[in-house]
Amino acid sequence: MPCVAATRPQVHGMDTLILTCPHCFAANRIPTAKLGASPNCGRCHRALFVGAPLALDEPGFDSLVLKSELPVIVDFWAPWCGPCIQFAPTYAAAAKRLEPRMRLGKVDTEAQPQLAARFAIRSIPTIAVFKEGRELARISGARTLEPFVQWASQFQA
Repeated sequence: MPCVAATRPQVHGMDTLILTCPHCFAANRIPTAKLGASPNCGRCHRALFVGAPLALDEPGFDSLVLKSELPVIVDFWAPWCGPCIQFAPTYAAAAKRLEPRMRLGKVDTEAQPQLAARFAIRSIPTIAVFKEGRELARISGARTLEPFVQWASQFQA
């Protein structure tokens, strides 16, 4: 039997991605060539990319991370963690540079202990990369902006 390569769905001959709106959680099919054109949600008409890390609870994590066709980097952090607080401005700056080729989210492990347990977070900050429900990579500890962006860029769509 011949091997058939999987292809992305196309609209008018263009490759597309399904992006979940961070505001209303509606699924939006966006041509990959138009990711940089500041796409809006078809339901709520708000921006699909906000230029900042998204605060994630369990339902948001499942919708925005595990179902995402776009790579998502998640910072597992806690408000009492000094390195986490120190890394926060770097992570926010990285979101501005890495979107729209990936999304960045944050999980407060104190407010969302079930997510920390689900992903076996043993130290914070832990930064994990997900795509289509699979964890691709993980690093622990804070980074400076350039090394972090360089590391993250290898996972861009």
